[in-house]
Amino acid sequence: MSRFPLSRRPVLAWLASGALLPSVSHAQASGPMQSWKLATSRRTGIHDVAPAPDGGVFFSAQASGHLGWFEPSTGRTELIPLGSGSSPHGVIQGPDHAAWLTDGGQNAIVRVGWPDRKVSVHRLPAGTPWANLNTCAFDGDGDLWFTGQAGYVGKLAVKTSQVSVKEAPRGRGPYGICTTPAGEVWWCSLAGSFIAHIDRKTGDSRIVEPPTRGQGARRVWSDSRGRIWVSEWNSGQVSVHDPAANSWRAWKVPGSNPMIYAVYVDERDRVWVSDFGGNAVWSFDAGGEKFERFPLPRDSGNVRQILGRKGEVWLPESGTEHITVIRTAAA
Repeated sequence: MSRFPLSRRPVLAWLASGALLPSVSHAQASGPMQSWKLATSRRTGIHDVAPAPDGGVFFSAQASGHLGWFEPSTGRTELIPLGSGSSPHGVIQGPDHAAWLTDGGQNAIVRVGWPDRKVSVHRLPAGTPWANLNTCAFDGDGDLWFTGQAGYVGKLAVKTSQVSVKEAPRGRGPYGICTTPAGEVWWCSLAGSFIAHIDRKTGDSRIVEPPTRGQGARRVWSDSRGRIWVSEWNSGQVSVHDPAANSWRAWKVPGSNPMIYAVYVDERDRVWVSDFGGNAVWSFDAGGEKFERFPLPRDSGNVRQILGRKGEVWLPESGTEHITVIRTAAA
């Protein structure tokens, strides 16, 4: 679980940032949404999810130290142990169809081959302090970049298995990370309240300041145009940075106390965010500037990551040990 508390700092003058007030509509939870209680004998601490290549869904089991695999057609869940002391945070599917995890407990990147389920542990270089590994993303050259909340950004060169780590600008806070369609890598700092672009040749990061100070940039995701969408934990906003135009826009998520954790952009460029304050997931149509609310069917769902594939948006309910899908019109 994140080392950052779930309480929020006061919102700092979000109106001055250019935030926009959207329109709101409501979706029925019983319509496109389906949920399953994880069929495991122990608490997994489900944290992040990623579609698996066989139609299943990977998830990081942070509390139990496993890669989880969920089969929607049967509801079956499998747990693959990652090693002694494992506590994985992020998981994604790699170009090789394997599951790749950022394992804070082992201070390592872990690969689980699929479907052979072979576990390979790539530890951070000797002498590297505990990085509190967070999330990872593959760049356009097939290398894996990752963040560590303790103040690190690193790369695993997949062909050589060499892991390198750099101290992040402004210290602790690196959290979400994403790759654009052009293969560029961006990350954000929750504690530092900024986003950053990585120079893939040097590993250095160039900070880009959002217009809202102290907004708490928690996760980032790219749309098809290479624009970077940001979930702002402290301000309750979703914002977007266009690197080509060097511009920003921001929208306040509806509700009395929005706490925006995850962000994901689907194949139609529709933006999805999770809201701890409203116990809901919102979809956002940037063209029409309209939000649509999908209330979670259980209290304190706490969706920390959103990922999907065509026609499906997958949600891990870390607070309830459920996994949920929203099936969209693209299915």
